[in-house]
Amino acid sequence: MDADSAMASEADYDPSARPISDNQTEKNSSPTESEPSTPQQKQQPSNLSNNFNNCSSSPGAGGFGAALPGPRCAPTYSVVNAIIEKKEDGPGPRCGHTLTAVPAVGEEGSSGYIGPRLILFGGATALEGNSAGSGTPTSAGSAGIRLAGATADAHCYDVLTNKWSRITPIGEPPTPRAAHVATAVGTMVVIQGGIGPSGLSAEDLHVLDLTQQRPRWHRVVVNGVGPGPRYGHVMALVGQRYLMAIGGNDGKRPLADVWALDTAAKPYEWRKIEPEGEGPPPCMYANASARSDGLLLLCGGRDANSVPLEGAYGLAKHRDGRWEWAIAPGVSPSARYQHAAVFVNARLHVSGGALGGGRMVEDCSSVAVLDTAAGVWCDTKSVITSPRSGRYSADAAGGDAAVELTRRCRHAAAAVGDLIFVYGGLRGGVLLDDLLVAEDLAAAETTSAASHAAAAAAMPNVQGRDQNRYGFVDDKNGMSVTDSQCNGAVVVGNPVAPPINGDIYTDISTENAIHHVSRSSEGVEYLVEAAAAEAEAICATLAAAKARQTNGEAEVSDKDCGTEATPGAKSASTVSKPDSTLSDNSVPAGVRLHHRAVLVTAEAGGALGGMVRQLSIDQFEHEGRRVSYGTPESAVAARKLFDRQMSITSVPKKVLAHLLKPRGWKPPVQRQFFLDCNEIADLCDNAERIFASEPTVLQLKAPIKLFGDLHGQFGDLMRLFDEYGSPSTAGDIAYIDYLFLGDYVDRGQHSLETMTLLLALKVEHPHQVHLIRGNHEAAEINALFGFRIECIERMGERDGIWVWHRMNRLFNWLPLAALIEKKIICMHGGIGRSINHVEQIESIQRPIAMEAGSIVLMDLLWSDPTENDSVEGLRPNARGPGLVTFGPDRVMEFCNNNDLQLIVRAHECVMDGFERFAQGHLITLFSATNYCGTANNAGAILVLGRDLVVVPKLIHPLPPAISSPETTSPEQHIEDTWMQELNANRPPTPTRGRTQVAGDRGSLAWV
Repeated sequence: MDADSAMASEADYDPSARPISDNQTEKNSSPTESEPSTPQQKQQPSNLSNNFNNCSSSPGAGGFGAALPGPRCAPTYSVVNAIIEKKEDGPGPRCGHTLTAVPAVGEEGSSGYIGPRLILFGGATALEGNSAGSGTPTSAGSAGIRLAGATADAHCYDVLTNKWSRITPIGEPPTPRAAHVATAVGTMVVIQGGIGPSGLSAEDLHVLDLTQQRPRWHRVVVNGVGPGPRYGHVMALVGQRYLMAIGGNDGKRPLADVWALDTAAKPYEWRKIEPEGEGPPPCMYANASARSDGLLLLCGGRDANSVPLEGAYGLAKHRDGRWEWAIAPGVSPSARYQHAAVFVNARLHVSGGALGGGRMVEDCSSVAVLDTAAGVWCDTKSVITSPRSGRYSADAAGGDAAVELTRRCRHAAAAVGDLIFVYGGLRGGVLLDDLLVAEDLAAAETTSAASHAAAAAAMPNVQGRDQNRYGFVDDKNGMSVTDSQCNGAVVVGNPVAPPINGDIYTDISTENAIHHVSRSSEGVEYLVEAAAAEAEAICATLAAAKARQTNGEAEVSDKDCGTEATPGAKSASTVSKPDSTLSDNSVPAGVRLHHRAVLVTAEAGGALGGMVRQLSIDQFEHEGRRVSYGTPESAVAARKLFDRQMSITSVPKKVLAHLLKPRGWKPPVQRQFFLDCNEIADLCDNAERIFASEPTVLQLKAPIKLFGDLHGQFGDLMRLFDEYGSPSTAGDIAYIDYLFLGDYVDRGQHSLETMTLLLALKVEHPHQVHLIRGNHEAAEINALFGFRIECIERMGERDGIWVWHRMNRLFNWLPLAALIEKKIICMHGGIGRSINHVEQIESIQRPIAMEAGSIVLMDLLWSDPTENDSVEGLRPNARGPGLVTFGPDRVMEFCNNNDLQLIVRAHECVMDGFERFAQGHLITLFSATNYCGTANNAGAILVLGRDLVVVPKLIHPLPPAISSPETTSPEQHIEDTWMQELNANRPPTPTRGRTQVAGDRGSLAWV
């Protein structure tokens, strides 16, 4: 049958009929597409309301967060006057097609750069007996309309140039089809299912690869049993990893099954899953979209009795592999099917839809938004508090153009940044060929600047909108091209530098890692000029601790007896000494350091963005959804799936909106801090309650990201978030935890930004973001090294001193260490001379001030490893009298005593951002680059996957900014000088591994 032959109508396909052939009349699955009966209409909203109440009040229920006051209404749409140079470039009238947003390819400004695009595929281009798809409607869109002209052509809309073009990929295309599904996997569009002139399309996965200038069709090799041929179903990429196919019609009946394909596991195979919880009934023509944090939300549809549905359901994956359905809150404005739905940030935008019997959603409910952060539905006018019929009403009768624009069904929608695009569809028996656009202002207010900075362009041809208003996403989750396999079959390709726990590998052998970071001998010489003030502060604190010890000896538990703690002592345990001949793979099976690290090269112009190597999809590790805190025994088993947000007006929300801008943050022009002391007090109160409820030693699970010293270098924190994922609903917080190892303040110029952002993240994500204490989180230390001065300088003397005191009271509550999977211990300093068992740390009661602490606390926060693996035992520490360094034998002893495999600590600047010790059983981690403006060191984080493989990820120090007296404000000059003067008067501890000059009276060792 040729492409212009008649095909079955997706809306009214007979579930019991065989594929419809030429000139065959179509039968409905029911006599008429009648409206649902009144009892059915009333029952569904009641169930949704009850579930919403349960989700709001019961911590054990799966659901969304409580409703928030004043969410923004749904946006209105306007027509885009797109450029079509040739007739064949435009998609023309059609319905039952797909519209998929594809991120940009290449570096912006380069010759090979291709901006964000919308890819339209397939659909029906005519109605039977009306091949032009226009003209006088037949029975005003009555039930039983038959579609014709199924096609397999593909069109591209370039968002930046506002131009349509037809694309002619090489390779074998899919068969003509409509009512199929499509989703983006990076810069590839995956297409599956549908119905064509010959009936149901095959279940094969087809990939349109758009990475290169010339697109290419591939067929994906999938093993085993899959969903089978079907149409009217939904498919989405969940968590940038799982292709999910749900529901639809297999030619016999509507379905409710759920299938998942893990794009990170080869060979590819579909797996039928059985989610827990209450899911949607068997239905077809629902619509679904995946939120950026891994929540799939399905809404609407038509059941086996041709009754339109109004329910909305969320599907998410737990860390332990379980999938779970939960009913979404709020009152849906109208039942519907054959609609379109797409997420923008945390808001699901729904447009159009059919009611059955040839009717469509015609009132202001034709555009609706489910705000998953607020837990409410909104239409274009208000929050929905009661269900509506969706039928023609006064607001539509008044000639509301926006309502009329979206009165359609079988259309398609996609989102680029904060913009929602809609194309085509069917209205009153007429196929449509218009492109609509709306801007979600609520998302624009809450989305970080990283979602907008990639591209910004004017759209002068959008009716009714100002020019130069639109920002477009240039996602980094793109896919790179992959070579086809034999016979044209190919597996899903490669994501380009995914920032969400993607592992982009570069060799981390010492020779290869070091050459990436240039060295500055001048900076090293400056760093070895030690500070007497720091040594004196340490001595005073240590003296207070030692005064409470008997004969100056460390506190030793009963199980520690028999182990000497003297500087020259060797380990008396049965642990053998590390053998220098052993390979770096000597870490016991389970925890291991990956043989490659991620490296971001700073651009010459000093931009925050860097060049990152690509990642094969074989190595793409987008980890499972987070649902609990701590050990399984202490976790709440049924934590809400959707509880993500607090009030938009809360202090944490204000902090996140102001500071969590990984790509767009810039130092403030005015040094005055944006929060007042009352807001900081509120933030500290909320965070302190959480810290007080946590144990002294946190019990954490992989996957997790580890951050070393930040020292007020907020720009480095933003760079790390930008390159390797940020803790937000638009980032990877649902898939991976964050652990910060202390030293958040002092030395750098933005300690207030660093500390308030971390506290806001802790309050917003208490089970995913974790902070432990560093030695600079103590009043007697940060009074000397910048934090107190910054508070006064930026908030005024009275408020600044109050804030400094309040922050330090909070610091006394911080946990002191963390155990990950009971195999890795994380702390700030080290084990020193006194710590032999984890229980010694667990027994420390909080709140605890530094001067009130024991030798255990001092060792935990202040001790360092010895210079290298050849120096064993305990040695004096150059930081000050009474402090020690510990050798590899102590590391092995501690690991054996506690059945651990790895120690991760911070506290020392290392040139490559991370450094191994004790044959890989200890790693030092430092995240601030170019420490104090002189060290020229790289910064790093460690990403621990679920398989307990540790992957270092690095950023380079940025080149000096180019400025002139004309462009430098007095405030900027103050910012650039006040902390530099302080650091010059109190130089930092020398970079690890640098030999100090013997007899140097300026060195800490001499002091």
